[in-house]
Amino acid sequence: MRKITEKNRAREKASTRQLIGARAVTDYSLVTYGQGELVYFMVRPSNISVLSEASVGARIYALMTVLKGVAEIEMLCLNSRESFEDNKQFLRIRMEREQNPMVRKLLEKDQTHLDRIQVQMATAREFLILIRLKGEKETEVFPYLSRIEKSLKEQGFSVKRAGREDIKRILAVYYEQNVTTERFEDFDGERWIILGD
Repeated sequence: MRKITEKNRAREKASTRQLIGARAVTDYSLVTYGQGELVYFMVRPSNISVLSEASVGARIYALMTVLKGVAEIEMLCLNSRESFEDNKQFLRIRMEREQNPMVRKLLEKDQTHLDRIQVQMATAREFLILIRLKGEKETEVFPYLSRIEKSLKEQGFSVKRAGREDIKRILAVYYEQNVTTERFEDFDGERWIILGD
């Protein structure tokens, strides 16, 4: 019991960055606490629903070629838009409990509207290739990352290395489903600070 209390106190004193494991966002990476420096490559997805079976096979082979060449690659697929699952769950529960048929009908319309939005955003996925840097010399990092980016492009992938703003947006979408903010602050409330002369 005492260990749990001490652990809770430590968590209460930890900063948000410490809780999520993100020490800093650089111009090209996310520096973590103990998990290395993470570099993200943003891959624009292909619409495989319009590709032939042979073309899909070629895309899979191209990805396999990249994976064979770079053992350190990790892959992520994230929503790049907000999720309405909690809202839809709430509406389902309300419909089950609602006695008034008119209110139930309105709730059904809300549910249908959310379903339509979800379908429109079904392709709103973000595919990321992650490279975890651990102990690489600073002079070797950029040539190494450039080789990976070149390899991806040579295999026909439309790819871009994520910059500072991209990484902050990825974190915002992942942790709070925030897709509406245009510019993310490095520190909460930063925009309200008026710097003196």
